[in-house]
Amino acid sequence: MSVKKQLKGKIVECVPNFSEGRRKEVIEAIVNEIDSVQKIRVLDVHSDEDHNRSVVTFLGNPSAVVEAALGAVRAASRLIDLTHHEGVHPRIGAADVVPIIPIRDTTMEDCVNLARDLARKISSEVGVPTYLYGFAALREDRKNLEKVRRTGFEEMRKLVLEDATYYPDFGGPSLHSTAGATVVGARYPLVAFNVNLDSDDLIAAKEIAEAIREKNSGLVGLKALGLRLNKLSCVQVSTNITRTDIVSPYTIFDRIQAEARKRGIKVRNSELIGLMPLSSVVNLAGNAMHLETFSKEKIIELNI
Repeated sequence: MSVKKQLKGKIVECVPNFSEGRRKEVIEAIVNEIDSVQKIRVLDVHSDEDHNRSVVTFLGNPSAVVEAALGAVRAASRLIDLTHHEGVHPRIGAADVVPIIPIRDTTMEDCVNLARDLARKISSEVGVPTYLYGFAALREDRKNLEKVRRTGFEEMRKLVLEDATYYPDFGGPSLHSTAGATVVGARYPLVAFNVNLDSDDLIAAKEIAEAIREKNSGLVGLKALGLRLNKLSCVQVSTNITRTDIVSPYTIFDRIQAEARKRGIKVRNSELIGLMPLSSVVNLAGNAMHLETFSKEKIIELNI
């Protein structure tokens, strides 16, 4: 990680996900592309071998974020070949998903414009077709990320040749032969939080994920998948918290643990992917200790 850069003015965050979690030299090359841009600060890099995926968290001034993201997608598309890629996480692109998030003195409308500009540039300058999701989506049925990449690279590259409803928003209709397509979007902050179970029962992990996710009448603002992690010899409930204002990682951990116990399974550990907003930390602490009143005003350092 580079020396901490001081950032002034408008700030947006970008959390691109790349389909490489094993080759350190490739991950470093992609991160270096991001870090080389002025007015950019790389905050975190998280790589997972079983997911075969890396998540980079960086922020900076709006135009710099677009430049850094474009360079990273270009590097990923050059260095990652999806025809030789295997991993448990769904993906349709070497640079799979690139969300832009408002942080300081910026609005969601700003991020929508940035995302659409970035998507056009990836298509025209890198030659990789792009889809838009979240608030930047041009189609109602593409607002949810999982609906865009639900089929995965292998099936999607066939579908775009057979059905115009699968055409990318920019470029195509064919996907890039090795880099697939990139999904670019605008969203609010989310928390990526995974819970590993002391079990190899993939069916149980999928059942738990189904029980807790919002679309199955579970927790509002929660997306979840059940996955197998070969390296750790266990299964995982992988979640994304999209409503960080009402759901904390503790609530999810507690719910997963309860569902696991029903099946005679213990929780092994949990992990945070990337960063989380302060509000989630406050909610987590309050939930864990059953505090009746707890807010960031109760934290000493935030009152200095």
